[in-house]
Amino acid sequence: MSKNGTIAVPQAKPSTSTTSKTPFHFAAGLCSGLTSSILLQPADLLKTRVQQSQGASLLPTLKAILSSQNPIRGLWRGTLPSALRTGFGSALYFTSLNALRQAVAQSNPLALASPVNGAKSSSVLPKLSNTANLATGAVARVAAGFVMMPVTVLKVRYESDYYAYRSLMGAGRDIVRTEGLRGLFAGFGATAARDAPYAGLYVLLYEQLKRRLAQMNTKSSSDGTTVSSVSSSSINFVSGAAAAGMATAITNPFDAVKTRVQLMPAKYGNMVHATRLMLQENGLRSLFGGLGLRMGRKAISSALAWTVYEELILRAEKRWESKHQMGL
Repeated sequence: MSKNGTIAVPQAKPSTSTTSKTPFHFAAGLCSGLTSSILLQPADLLKTRVQQSQGASLLPTLKAILSSQNPIRGLWRGTLPSALRTGFGSALYFTSLNALRQAVAQSNPLALASPVNGAKSSSVLPKLSNTANLATGAVARVAAGFVMMPVTVLKVRYESDYYAYRSLMGAGRDIVRTEGLRGLFAGFGATAARDAPYAGLYVLLYEQLKRRLAQMNTKSSSDGTTVSSVSSSSINFVSGAAAAGMATAITNPFDAVKTRVQLMPAKYGNMVHATRLMLQENGLRSLFGGLGLRMGRKAISSALAWTVYEELILRAEKRWESKHQMGL
């Protein structure tokens, strides 16, 4: 324990390079992304269907799917592109985010967050200031989003009943044939405008909530050490769900615009034109279509993804530290 009462985070073995840990961050991110995307695909599909037109609503859409010949298959339609997008997108995001945060922590001491006295951290990841968390979260998300954009477009088109695509390959060929390669990046502007503030706000709120919850649930034991009354995974899950809910509510208009541009690029064109047209067609409510579904899905998916990722990294850090101590 350090002089200011905080628990010191164990350092990795000096002989272990940063690049040797990067594959594990990638694998942990991939695992967390796959878990959340597969479990929550029905919510994502319903959100796409609700957002695709101004007259769609949740209950009739859900009833139509459940009354089909194969409702289970209908609810999990688009799972493959969703799993590819979320799984590899999460892997790229967590890997790049960790690299950015490590670089900022090592190069700029002013970007480090001030420690919370007496509180044991629920994470082994770098503790940065609010500004640094906001910036690194936004940059990492936009970069990962650009790489995964073609998969995102395929996912949205495949989930929607606006198109009659029967396979991902068929969808890809049709988009390239009718819209060119540019069609695979339709809606990137709106996606970046949504993801940058969302990811930045999420990381900022998530880290702040973790620190506060850890402080609230830390008690002093009889021997003078500090112990937490709840597990780190519980703190991470609650913080992830709350942060996602708040960030989602703020950025939902960008998500609604993105969905329209990706589904009907010929009609809605770009982000600005789509916003004007949506407001003309159905007013302000069109920008908040699917908000409840997206908030619920984002809250659970982010909580699952970050909790799984943080726990895997925490266990890996402990294993690396144990090997380091045994090698001394």
